[in-house]
Amino acid sequence: MHTKLLKTAAEAAKAAGKVHKKYFNTPMKIRTKTTSFDRVTEADLAAEAVVVEIVKKQFPGHNILAEENKYEKTDSEYCWIIDPLDGTNNFSHGMPIFCVSVACACRGEVIAGAIYDVSRDELFSATKGGGAFLNKEPISVTDVPALNKALLITGFYYDRGRDMEENLDCIKRFFRKDIIGIRRLGAAALDLCYVACGRASGFWEFELSPWDF
Repeated sequence: MHTKLLKTAAEAAKAAGKVHKKYFNTPMKIRTKTTSFDRVTEADLAAEAVVVEIVKKQFPGHNILAEENKYEKTDSEYCWIIDPLDGTNNFSHGMPIFCVSVACACRGEVIAGAIYDVSRDELFSATKGGGAFLNKEPISVTDVPALNKALLITGFYYDRGRDMEENLDCIKRFFRKDIIGIRRLGAAALDLCYVACGRASGFWEFELSPWDF
């Protein structure tokens, strides 16, 4: 079952990547949601439609939890968690740091998932108990022994109040540990993949939504 779930996740992610490529650096409709910096583009909506279509074709009775739209709840114990375009602000400014994230959970536990970055043609994938991969090659986290040898990644969500202040305080505290540096890339799903493959030693962010991770 895990194999079929992963195959579907990867197929859907690759299909969404084609949508990203079609819209990237082209004029497109953009609207805001809760704040002026919480954006949704035509590409977000089109990519979600493609992913949902592929998932529903293979697993018509499964639940779907996605960022841009709500879907009718079923009595299935399976739920697909979808971020059709993680890094929308990067995408809408022509910055090539974004991805699509497609995962399947059973009774609340993620068992298969795929994340695709079309700009680098990198497909990250994993199944519970089956290891993690980048373009079908096994990956692993870094083995750095201490913070003073670590490169970290953080993210700022849409809150500009208490959470932002706490995160800035964390940044100061980490720099006092003489870490190598901190990056803010703007796509949490990719940030976590970079930790998974050893490009960074750790990642933290306050107030993430389920589809962000």
